[in-house]
Amino acid sequence: MQFFRVMKEQREMLDYLQKVEEKAGEILTDRQEIVALDKRRNDDRVGMRALQKQNDDKCWITVGPLLLKMSAEKAEDLLLQDQRDCDIEVNKLRSNLKIKVNELRDLEHTPPVSGLMLKPMSHAEMSAINQSIGKQ
Repeated sequence: MQFFRVMKEQREMLDYLQKVEEKAGEILTDRQEIVALDKRRNDDRVGMRALQKQNDDKCWITVGPLLLKMSAEKAEDLLLQDQRDCDIEVNKLRSNLKIKVNELRDLEHTPPVSGLMLKPMSHAEMSAINQSIGKQ
């Protein structure tokens, strides 16, 4: 009987450790993806700057493994769209990352990180505060 109780406790401990490791792995993967997207966003900025400096109507651009010749205006539009897509994806990953960090801390039985879920004030909220300060 004692043997089965010990086996059950060991199984529960292994399940617990597996959950903690999976959540930590998700966090690390998301952080790596954010870094990769930031690099891609920076590459887009470099490409847009190079397009703005050139005087040609046409340019060569790489799209994945392809090298294409297209109008500079269309290439700049593609880079802007890619940059917007990267921004959206990075923001999603960052907000999900906060949730995953809190879930990991819950699994580890530690208190959540204070201030982690704070959001910046909106423009309307800042205007209201500035107006109330200005009236004093």
